[in-house]
Amino acid sequence: MNRDSEPRANLKEFEQPMSPQEVDPQQKRWQKEELEKNGKTLTANPGDRIDNSKTLAEKAKQVAVDAPDITGDHIVVPTYFMVEYPNGERKALHHVRDAEEISDVIRQARVDENGNRIWW
Repeated sequence: MNRDSEPRANLKEFEQPMSPQEVDPQQKRWQKEELEKNGKTLTANPGDRIDNSKTLAEKAKQVAVDAPDITGDHIVVPTYFMVEYPNGERKALHHVRDAEEISDVIRQARVDENGNRIWW
C-alpha cells in the first residue's frame, strides 16, 4: 500500500489541510474577502503570499488553493511543503518560490521493498 500522503510521525505537529473540510474557515473567509475586494488587481492568490513572521505550524496550515478544478473535483493545495532534514533542521518550503529545493528533496526519497517511500 502506498503511504506517500500519510504524515510522517516526526512531522505530526505540522498536519496540513489536504481536503476542503480541513481548511480553516477563517482562512477561507479571508481569502474570499481578498478576492472580492482586490480580485482583478491581485498578482497572486491570497494564499500564496509569503509572511515570514508566521511560525512553521502556521505555515503548515496555509492553503494556496481551495477550489474546484475543471473536472469538478474540489482540490486543496498547501502553500508550504514541510521538510525535516536528517540533521533535524525543519523548513517550510514555499510551493512556488522553493520549487527547485522541493524537487531536490523529492529526488532524495527512496522506496523500500514494500513500495513505501523512505525519505532519508
